[in-house]
Amino acid sequence: MSVSSAKVKGILGRLPLAAELDWSLRGRMQPPDGFKLEELKAALPDWVAQAESALSQNTSTKKVLVFASLHYWISHACLLSVALAGRGHRVSLGYLPYATWRKPVSKFDLRRREAYARSVFAPAEKVIRIDSLLGDERPVSLPFELQEAIIDVSVMDTQYTLQVEDVDRKGDLFKLRLNRNGQAARAALKWIEDEQPDVILLPNGLILEFGAIHHAARALKIPVISYEFGEQRDRIWLSRNKPVMLQDTECFWQAKKKDPFTEDQRLEIEKLFSSRQGADLYEQFSRRWQKAPSEGAESARSALQLDGRPVVLLAANVIGDSLTLGRATFTGDMSNWLRRTLDFFAKRDDIQLVVRVHPGEVKLKGPSVSDLARDHLSQIPDRFRIIEAGDEINTYDLIAVADLGLVYTTTVGLEMAMSGVPVIVAGKTHYRGKGFTLDPSSWEDYFLKLEDCLKEIRHTPPAIQTETAWHYAYRFFFEYPQPFPWHLLHLWEDLREKPLSAILADNGQATYGWTFDYLVGEPFDWDAN
Repeated sequence: MSVSSAKVKGILGRLPLAAELDWSLRGRMQPPDGFKLEELKAALPDWVAQAESALSQNTSTKKVLVFASLHYWISHACLLSVALAGRGHRVSLGYLPYATWRKPVSKFDLRRREAYARSVFAPAEKVIRIDSLLGDERPVSLPFELQEAIIDVSVMDTQYTLQVEDVDRKGDLFKLRLNRNGQAARAALKWIEDEQPDVILLPNGLILEFGAIHHAARALKIPVISYEFGEQRDRIWLSRNKPVMLQDTECFWQAKKKDPFTEDQRLEIEKLFSSRQGADLYEQFSRRWQKAPSEGAESARSALQLDGRPVVLLAANVIGDSLTLGRATFTGDMSNWLRRTLDFFAKRDDIQLVVRVHPGEVKLKGPSVSDLARDHLSQIPDRFRIIEAGDEINTYDLIAVADLGLVYTTTVGLEMAMSGVPVIVAGKTHYRGKGFTLDPSSWEDYFLKLEDCLKEIRHTPPAIQTETAWHYAYRFFFEYPQPFPWHLLHLWEDLREKPLSAILADNGQATYGWTFDYLVGEPFDWDAN
């Protein structure tokens, strides 16, 4: 956008109805500047008709605020709102008309998007209430604890966007995120105080405006259900009053670990583990975990030119990934853990260290773990091996040669424990503290545990510990995600297979009814599911 164009939009953005008139006269032929809701526009009238025909006379209806930002989440949240209305709940869809979280947008363009969004949402107003949460831009102060939480969310937003852990709080991106998150929190506070919902439902709950509104709701002690989607079709992750991305499985595991781990369950998790190992797809899972199939331990040992000294496998996460943000225990962040661990092994010429860079790095532009290692060490010791993100070496072959595993939060730590490899966990991952990993609580404790493991480097964990890892893995992959018909990434395809009318019918509710109850704040009953 040219400087003159930006100035014109700045002036017009302050004029009442200028943006709305521009949209009415010129904009109806296409969505404004990347904020596209055309599929939603086409589908919404049918959804509303299906919800009206199935309208439940549910006597325990809830007053629900469903919040979303970004066009893909808005489409999904609109469907969810209409579905909940079809079950008899009083639903408001609160939204922010942003096309991206990383770039500023003029008030003029925001108001054009608002006009567009209102035209799209119009049919839904028969069954749900629609509210923009753009709010008042005046810098109304927030309560101190909430303001601190908004700063933390904005730091994580910047880390996530740039894939870094050191954040410049004077930088444009951090300032943008702080401004937007603050506006969202203020608008949410006002809406919640005015409307007093029973529950707030939103994606993610950790970063962006999702995190800001999560904190605002909890400041007012309103229950929050956050949700997210993993690699499984027909499944959803849910969390009550904690961001779902933190994957807090403590209550879940307390309920499930007492259940028998049957032979059929073991066979099912073994099939999944085998598919991950062999770079295949497994049933409703839509992701391949490896670039190359397993070729065996000796093949990996030969390819990496490993000698007879013990091997420690350090499996890294992506720097700044959403599965590392907010997960620090004693380390500060993952980069600090990596640097101090590299320093430790640089002094141990009796150990070979294999650093497995996360394969997900190939799709990102941020700094690599391998760059961090090379920048930190003046010279990479010849007993170190760094496996780059794109290297076609199967991680499970590396597990097979490892005598000890070190992880931050990656699932590879769980899989090492399942393979009988001792594992030290440095971050707050969902499987930490579940009985099959070593979980230090301080730097001193970390290095003591590391030294102890290296003294007994050929030690194999007790069989009961490995069995617990298998049992936990089964429960986590197959029972922690709840049944849900419409995955974010496959929304329109899923809808063709499972239309709203079918989900609201008796058969659909028999399959998904519990999940819809959880979504409006009913207590999770892990014993019943």
